[in-house]
Amino acid sequence: MIFSSLVFIFLFLPVAVTGYHLLNRWDLPRGSLVFLFLISLFYYAFWKLDYVYIILASIGVNYCLGLLLLESAGKIRTALFLAGLALNLGSLAYFKYTDFAIATVNSLAGTAFPLTYIVLPIGISFFTFQQIAYLSDIYTRKHAPDKGLINYCLFICFFPQLVAGPIVHHHEMMPQFAALENRRLNWDNMYAGLVLFCIGLGKKVLVADLLAHCARVVFDELPAVTFQEAWLGSLAYTLQLYFDFSAYSDMAMGCALFFNIHLPANFDSPYKSRNIQEFWRRWHITLSRWLRDYLYIPLGGSRKGPARTIGNLFVTFLLGGLWHGAAWTFVLWGALHGCALAVHRLWTRHAPIALPGLAAWAITFLFANAAWVVFRAISFETATNMYAGMLGLNGFGLSERFMANIPQILGDWRVSYALQRNLIALFLLFAFLAPNSLRIVGDGKPGRLKTFWALLIGVAAVVIMALPARISEFIYFQ
Repeated sequence: MIFSSLVFIFLFLPVAVTGYHLLNRWDLPRGSLVFLFLISLFYYAFWKLDYVYIILASIGVNYCLGLLLLESAGKIRTALFLAGLALNLGSLAYFKYTDFAIATVNSLAGTAFPLTYIVLPIGISFFTFQQIAYLSDIYTRKHAPDKGLINYCLFICFFPQLVAGPIVHHHEMMPQFAALENRRLNWDNMYAGLVLFCIGLGKKVLVADLLAHCARVVFDELPAVTFQEAWLGSLAYTLQLYFDFSAYSDMAMGCALFFNIHLPANFDSPYKSRNIQEFWRRWHITLSRWLRDYLYIPLGGSRKGPARTIGNLFVTFLLGGLWHGAAWTFVLWGALHGCALAVHRLWTRHAPIALPGLAAWAITFLFANAAWVVFRAISFETATNMYAGMLGLNGFGLSERFMANIPQILGDWRVSYALQRNLIALFLLFAFLAPNSLRIVGDGKPGRLKTFWALLIGVAAVVIMALPARISEFIYFQ
């Protein structure tokens, strides 16, 4: 039941919002929170009922560990924290990396251990990181946690951010669930939520899904891509990934506002960045924040000299790449970004001149686009094929196989290569120049005109969704 499905928009979401506000209207504030928790569990169970027990067990264990950490001291406290860290990372490693480890051993040692084909619980990467941060904050006494069980359950299970983020902190979420003023119907939040949700729906259905076919054909179905095909496919995926993931984040923030909950922003026009450090301050902001606070800084950050700083950056992004997926292509992607951040740090401290703004922007975007190739590729061979095409090593024209696969986009509508090329150029301009959803919503009172245009976008997206085979998962669900 993804956000862009008709059952979510016209059935689940109205029931959730109506039930929550009715219970508050009947002066049952705790009942409204319990209802929100239960309907969030239903949302999760809609995917796979068996895995509800996993998230409930994770919540129970981490909540109890948090209470014990608050009451303990000395070596016992440290042992409890390390046990919590091991349990969280161990469960993530078991579900996400078991087959990756087995396949790696088989490849290196020539063995033939069978794969387990464990189904990854959806959202485990996100709610595991949130709970590690929760225990870490208690252990370091960085924030005093709210001890309320239902607030903690919602901090983990709140359906708008449950399966693909943003990665939230307990100190910014649990007080919101406890605040009595958030139990009242707030029309400003309803309008802002509607605008954000419709913008996100438009990004997903009208842009990301439109680009997905082109990216799939180039990456997955061509044995050797030419220069034009490689650049068309790489730019299509660069835009698809941004519009798809930022769409989910917009829709998540919009859904949360229906309950008067403010989720942290996750994107701030990252393709406008003029260096790779700025890019990571704009792209997947909550992940960057988590990696900084719970990995980079504990490793020593920039406090122990230039060489150690560069090493910490590299390790942080190497592990950040592995967090994205259990494949060596993700590790390489993380390593590329770690190297880029190291180069940027050395350049800013030792280069005799600063790059002109346009050149700095172009280098940053081209690097991000090139790195997304290995992020998207299903193997190193696929990535090598794409890079060869982008360098013109496989010719410059368009192959017959590409032209035969390119047309089918919206049902039976046939979209020519020229139109796809022009659409990619148009979407690039949107990414580079247009205000993002945060700027459009502004102070939380988007106004009638913005609301009208957002509704128009939403209606257009719903119409397209009604076409056959138009529902597709968000990329980060995978």
